[in-house]
Amino acid sequence: MQIVLDIAVVFLAYLLGAIPFGLLVVKLKTGQDIREIESGRTGSTNAMRAAGFWAGMTTVMLDIAKGAVSVWAASWLDPHNYWLHVAAPIVAIIGHNHSIFVPERDENGRIVGLRGGAGGVPAVGGAVGLWPASILILVPLGMLIFFSIGIASVATVTAALLVIILFAIRAAQGHLPWIYVWYGVGAEILLMWALRPNLKKLFAGEERVIKYSFYGWLLARREGAKKL
Repeated sequence: MQIVLDIAVVFLAYLLGAIPFGLLVVKLKTGQDIREIESGRTGSTNAMRAAGFWAGMTTVMLDIAKGAVSVWAASWLDPHNYWLHVAAPIVAIIGHNHSIFVPERDENGRIVGLRGGAGGVPAVGGAVGLWPASILILVPLGMLIFFSIGIASVATVTAALLVIILFAIRAAQGHLPWIYVWYGVGAEILLMWALRPNLKKLFAGEERVIKYSFYGWLLARREGAKKL
């Protein structure tokens, strides 16, 4: 019976992760389809590009909740199965990145894939579910990196790296199971896989910069100075 519940939790974690909050928020605020804007992803960064700062922040909070709730559900149904606690948010990230609710179709209308976000914010949510106090570290540091550098792919990859470091320190101190460190490793692999095109652009110096960031402000000021 327990294994059936565990499988159900993993399935529900995918469905929870697959809810395209960015698409819904942008649609409600502007009537636009986020899939037709900039990167076409349904995550918080593209929501911010499509509908402004507060649309992006609303999507951030909802996507964090996706990862956290998946862990809490797993912990409630099987308190001592740490692997399930790790698997649930990993599957939620997969659902976010490849959502059954956001099919990609070819010119003939056939489904050729599943679209979504890059997974950075749900990955933070999963970490918060595993260790709630991590929100006090991950969110401020993540926001600092995002709004200073202004490159979403860098902030996303760094988020999972911070989870690995933070959980490894806590595990070494005996406060968390070492299994939880593997959550950070799994999340990092998923994020880097999703961000392959962005990382290529980053190394080529062509990656997008968020206009709300400090670096984006510097670039805009530099462009303005060139026009004078």
